[in-house]
Amino acid sequence: MPHTLDADAVRSWCALALDALGRAREEIDAINVYPVADADTGTNLYLTVESAAQAVAAAFDGHAAAPGTALRPSLSEAVRAMAHGALIGARGNSGTILAQLLRGMADVLAEGEGAPDGDGGYGDHQGDEGDGERDGGADGLRRALRRAAELAYRGVAHPVEGTVLTVARAAADAAERAEGDPAAVARAAYEGARAALEATPAQLGALARAGVVDAGGYGLVVFLGALAQAVSGRAPAAGPVAARGGCPAAGPAQTDGTSADGASGDGPDGGPAFEVIYLLEAEETAVVRLRERLDALGDSLVVVGGDGLWNVHVHVDDAGAAVEAGIEAGRPYRVRITHFGTAAARRAHADQPHPHPRADDTGRRPDARGAPESPAGRADRAPRAVVAVVPGEGLAALCAEAGATVVTARPGEPPAAGELAQAVRRARAPEVVLLPNDADLRHTAAAAAAQARAEGVRVAVIPTRSPVQGLAALAVHEPGRSFDEDVVAMTSAAGATRYAELAVAERQAWTMAGVCQAGDMLGLIDGDVAVIGDGLAGTAQTVLDRMLAAGGELVTLVLGADVPGDVAELLERHVREGHFAVDTVVYRGGQPGVPLIIGIE
Repeated sequence: MPHTLDADAVRSWCALALDALGRAREEIDAINVYPVADADTGTNLYLTVESAAQAVAAAFDGHAAAPGTALRPSLSEAVRAMAHGALIGARGNSGTILAQLLRGMADVLAEGEGAPDGDGGYGDHQGDEGDGERDGGADGLRRALRRAAELAYRGVAHPVEGTVLTVARAAADAAERAEGDPAAVARAAYEGARAALEATPAQLGALARAGVVDAGGYGLVVFLGALAQAVSGRAPAAGPVAARGGCPAAGPAQTDGTSADGASGDGPDGGPAFEVIYLLEAEETAVVRLRERLDALGDSLVVVGGDGLWNVHVHVDDAGAAVEAGIEAGRPYRVRITHFGTAAARRAHADQPHPHPRADDTGRRPDARGAPESPAGRADRAPRAVVAVVPGEGLAALCAEAGATVVTARPGEPPAAGELAQAVRRARAPEVVLLPNDADLRHTAAAAAAQARAEGVRVAVIPTRSPVQGLAALAVHEPGRSFDEDVVAMTSAAGATRYAELAVAERQAWTMAGVCQAGDMLGLIDGDVAVIGDGLAGTAQTVLDRMLAAGGELVTLVLGADVPGDVAELLERHVREGHFAVDTVVYRGGQPGVPLIIGIE
């Protein structure tokens, strides 16, 4: 019996899509020739759907654990969780567009949800003829696919036919022509997308010359096939076709040398050198201005999201300018910068097994993990320096030992721009990387950098918002690379590090987690209060569990002044017992007022 589109079907859709993309990932990567032949479209789509699946699983777990609630989420909650998970985990051009497609579907399916139907589903309660008879969600799915395609086109600055956008629109067209239940609509959407995919080489010269179909469109067909299987219980009879005309679907180097906007540059095939992606908290009016600025800086611009949270993707030659544009628009985080010239080498490195050693007896990260080097190791590398702002003496000593010039932030007395500019001068290097390690210091750091640049120093500000992001950046600092490559590596390491802080509430206040009272222990994740507790260890354990639910390989704990060492031992044991294969390192930071800082890499 065909399934309807309900929360269980959404969960099944995620699982089936993740499995299917996992099997197709290498083939999709191999045919990735447009807009940049960087062979990562399949991987990016897989990681995006993985994030979506994790969000849906968390929604189900939350309902199962909360007393007095339904045992499962509603369709609205499930599809919104799926869309939000895709948005925050979107990778690459294709992943960002997929996140927008899911947002469009969620907008329609959530607003069209009614009471449960007879077999436990949530359907659209308007009949095709307006007679009030339920259609089991078929009309809702048609409208959802149409809305998805429309939003995807809007999210891309300069839409190009023969890409995933064309495939999405064809799926919506086929769904609108289909009759029957949701299973029939989903199958029609899949078949329409598959036919459109096979036609993409005739629409885009780069695909025709390489003898392949569009990689992003291929991934979307796989994704829609999982939808059809989730609501029908039957896998599609035929899969998409990767190559055409007998041409090999590996070695995607045969492109037309242009990006999505036809611009040429210093990257592969003449395109821009860097891919920049970040999440952005900003008002819609600021995002309108951001689109204009980024469009002038580069190409392949995709900005998706809404309701104050956006995912920004662009290809540029000046990665720093793209990040600074985000800083001016709002609060960028999870910044990822990829240099196309070294992307393949980094992916090959990532495919190798990497051990995750625990802290040694001193609580320091072992050198094999990529820890900051000692001063002796940096002695002959004066041409480039790092200036780091840190809140405690322990952190100051740690960063100084790694070779950084340190500015110690005093409680209630943030450093001024002049003080940071003086630290840049004190570093005595023609190239300086500045780590503010505090979201409130971003404008101060920018002003200090402007002063130093006026004096002939080349300065890059990495928008680190926590000391643990600064430690992650410092751990991969390598002056032997070019300045741009070093900044990219440090920015990527910082952006991949989620952070949290524990603090004591000074007064009663409203927070994102509810009302806190003076003396409550607050757990702040990425700057927002997420947990209200009554003890340091218990609150920290809850914060760690929430953060690690989204994945992680290494936990960094930075102990504040007067925090007993047994707290670190308790938390390390909690991570080891509850989160397999996640390692922990501990530093005695000595920061006042913040008993614990947590980093997740």
